[in-house]
Amino acid sequence: MNENLKKLQQLEQENARLKRENARLQEKLNAALDGTGLCLWEHHLPSGQLTIFNMEWGKMLGFNSQELEAHFDIWKSKLHPDDYAEVVGAFEDHLAGKTSSYQAVHRMLHKNGSHSWVADRGRVVEFTEDGTPLRVMGTHIDITQEKRYELALAKLASTDPLTGVLNRAKLEQEFDQLNQTQVKQRAVLIFIDLDNFKSVNDQLGHQAGDKVLMLVAEWLNELAPANTQIARMGGDEFVMLSCCCDSNTVSGFTQTLLKRAEQAIKLDNGTAKIGFSIGVCEFAIPCNDFNALYQLADNAMYRVKKNGKNGVAYATVDSLNTASENA
Repeated sequence: MNENLKKLQQLEQENARLKRENARLQEKLNAALDGTGLCLWEHHLPSGQLTIFNMEWGKMLGFNSQELEAHFDIWKSKLHPDDYAEVVGAFEDHLAGKTSSYQAVHRMLHKNGSHSWVADRGRVVEFTEDGTPLRVMGTHIDITQEKRYELALAKLASTDPLTGVLNRAKLEQEFDQLNQTQVKQRAVLIFIDLDNFKSVNDQLGHQAGDKVLMLVAEWLNELAPANTQIARMGGDEFVMLSCCCDSNTVSGFTQTLLKRAEQAIKLDNGTAKIGFSIGVCEFAIPCNDFNALYQLADNAMYRVKKNGKNGVAYATVDSLNTASENA
């Protein structure tokens, strides 16, 4: 009897030791995961139950465990609508054996109404006897700050830092993308040069000139026809690329813009009086030579300059081999 009691005590001591080691291993795992921002999860497929091993469920989205049930359907309900189909599709493809793992970078809806960027990875770790997936384990990491930094860099690389409109490189990318469409359509390139802008800089200073450029960018964004990309090419030159835009719409836009410039612009240290010389080049998509269209619109704009400024001239091109110009 004493021997059995001794064995029982030894087993209890061994069990206690294993529990302590397991607790220490769990602490080390949590510390390692928390240090990298990783969240370790397990999904029990038949029940939909989710288990988070190293943090409270929903904490990443601003919820506590009482507010947000740890269930697969709840997780899906927090996916950003624009990412839902792609993310769920990637998960289902893995379950169907089409991919070796589940991987997705996507947005999730935060409690405060914003969204967080996350990177998910997972893999089926247990199957039923008939080969049906039973459990999936994976990691979930918040990459919101990194993604915002990435998006900010992309914006800096594609926009004009003063006015916030596109730069030339990005406009040319938009032009190339537009020409990848299989649908034939009319489009227009509009070259806009500010009249008397040098006088603004000379008389009121470059800070005043910058304010004028920013105001003009606001006007263009406000008045631009639908499906229009706006870019500042440098200095006081802007170019607009519009698709699905008829001649009447273009004419209405240019006349409204010219009328907008009739009023002097009030600045902190005086008033600025500007006008617009506008060259319009209509063309048909596909048309793969941006530089040729740009030159035609630029030439039309210069004809306005020579004829007294503050007006519009047109260049129409059906192919880059046959172009016609008219004032």
